[in-house]
Amino acid sequence: MAKNIYASAAQVTIFSTIEKALSFAYRIVLSRFLGAEGVGIYQICLSVFSVFLTMASSGIPVTVSRMIAKQSATGTLAGKHAVVSAGVAGTLLFTVPAAIILFFGRGMLSFLFPDGDSIDIFVILLPGLILTSVYAVMRGTFWGNKQFMPYSLIELAEDSVMVILGSILVMFASSPSDGAFRATVAVLISYIFSFIVSVGWYLAHGGKFVHPREQLKPLLASAMPITAMRTSTSLINSVVATFLPALLISTCGYENSEALALYGAVTGMSLPVLFIPNSLIGSIAVVTAPEMSEHYYAKRTQKLRGDIEKTIKAAVLIAAIVIPPLYVLGDEIGVLLFDNAFSGRVISDFSFMLMPMCISMITTTVLNSMNCEVKTLIYFFIGALFMLACIFVLTPIAGIYSYMTGLAGSNFITAGLNLALLSKKCPSVSWAKYTVTCTALCVLGSMFGLVIDSLTDSMPTAAAMAVCGAAVTAFMLAALRVAGAVKFAALKAILKK
Repeated sequence: MAKNIYASAAQVTIFSTIEKALSFAYRIVLSRFLGAEGVGIYQICLSVFSVFLTMASSGIPVTVSRMIAKQSATGTLAGKHAVVSAGVAGTLLFTVPAAIILFFGRGMLSFLFPDGDSIDIFVILLPGLILTSVYAVMRGTFWGNKQFMPYSLIELAEDSVMVILGSILVMFASSPSDGAFRATVAVLISYIFSFIVSVGWYLAHGGKFVHPREQLKPLLASAMPITAMRTSTSLINSVVATFLPALLISTCGYENSEALALYGAVTGMSLPVLFIPNSLIGSIAVVTAPEMSEHYYAKRTQKLRGDIEKTIKAAVLIAAIVIPPLYVLGDEIGVLLFDNAFSGRVISDFSFMLMPMCISMITTTVLNSMNCEVKTLIYFFIGALFMLACIFVLTPIAGIYSYMTGLAGSNFITAGLNLALLSKKCPSVSWAKYTVTCTALCVLGSMFGLVIDSLTDSMPTAAAMAVCGAAVTAFMLAALRVAGAVKFAALKAILKK
């Protein structure tokens, strides 16, 4: 079973990587045909839309997945249909009134947009609020039923429709605003596509829509804390984006352009690199969450404990392999990718943040699969308050590093609280020894990397990075193998499936 889980996670990760590559290529196309102004209008419209989409459906897929897993544990097919129907009903209860209010009250949102054209473009997306929220329910249905191939294919097809159609449409744009309009139309059509295909797949494979009365209340109760957490994340990021540059100006004496440059280097350059492990961990979370929910509700304690241990260890292992190269090569990465030495310094200085960050992310998923959404929401707020306190207290002393310190501390706090709760829910889960071993090997691998880095100083930068990165990664894999933290035979068996 474990091999199937990680094979599915690898499948989801591969498709996700292809999607990200398509999105990156599409950004290049948009920048060429729309220009900075058109891309700016397009991004503003999508950013505002994403806030409402997060409020509408961000907690639905995970909750539907968990509740379907619960029905699988009891063998109730009718209950699965009721869960899906409740998910659709719950999201329509919010999105239909929201879309109507936003359409007729769009003038109230004028302060969020630079001009009237932007508001008109935003309105185009409102039908997509309804359609993609229903697709979110279908996505949770795929997860809960462990149908990861159709989920991956539909996700990739949705992105492909947007990229291909959008690329064709924007080539004939007459102005930046017209280009943004055409790109937004492509987004809406991609939403229509995923809605039709996912609902069609559900119905064609025996799915039904029934009266959702019994499942609607528990679904909303479980989804609301997750939605609140993700919506709060967006709002907190907005608060940080507003106040951190202002604090750098008022307390550190930076000019406005300098403060924005520092903030941009950290959030637009350093953090995307540091968040690289999130994609793989997210794939593992998608695959393992319904499995653990099914074990939890069926009271299969031994299997649940085994899945929890494997999942946490997978996250720790990912962090252990990634941390040393980022610590050693952070400076070079910043210069090579972004032509910005400071962003590289931040990558190196905060690379060890990845360990608590990965643990926090995966344990939140584990606990949510065990019906602990309210507790994880509370822990999130505790970590977020710590981060905000660091920003306001430490900025006069540490500058932009106050934010990174707060972010690292926030992940450390939520990881600790999550693990403490997990120890109560499943006392025999073993994770501490493995985590300590991998962390110690991270330190050893980083020291080894510094030695190799100093020996390659005379080489061209790209060649030195390749040699050092390969040496550090090989050292870490060998050390982890000797310590028994990774088994290549198991990995080979997974890849063969």
